Amino acid sequence: MALALGWTIAACDAPPRSTAADGEAATSSSAAPATAEDGVREGVVLVYRSPTCGCCGAWAEHLREHGFAVDVRDVPDMTEVKRRLGVPPALASCHTAVVDGRIVEGHVPADALRRFLEDDGWSGMSGLAVPGMPVGSPGMESPGRAADPYDVVAWDSTGATVVFERR
Repeated sequence: MALALGWTIAACDAPPRSTAADGEAATSSSAAPATAEDGVREGVVLVYRSPTCGCCGAWAEHLREHGFAVDVRDVPDMTEVKRRLGVPPALASCHTAVVDGRIVEGHVPADALRRFLEDDGWSGMSGLAVPGMPVGSPGMESPGRAADPYDVVAWDSTGATVVFERR
């Protein structure tokens, strides 16, 4: 669906998947985040998602399975979250996360996120994204269907992008 301000977010047609960890971490908020960190301690991945999106919960679970601490926040207006955090519209996906002041957009694999956060060569970049919702990316697995190739893209404060890796 097309949204204001030039963001296009792929429809999230999967029913919400709930896990005990998701339910414990999720909170409702009717306001957009006041700051990038929104009160989350260092090292925690804060995931903003629509309450009706199932793949976002599956992505959060993927991060947990790979050792990340995750806090999931349901928000009514993902366009506002993306605008406030500076996600380039061309990189939009269904959920947006923040960890240690850096932005994560969409279904970024946990191993790529860990390399991005730990490699000082990427410290000047604002965020990491998997644009759209490619089948086979974490949280978008589809049994019996081959994974789509996709790029993991980094961006800087000007919105300039570079391919971090191809999958």
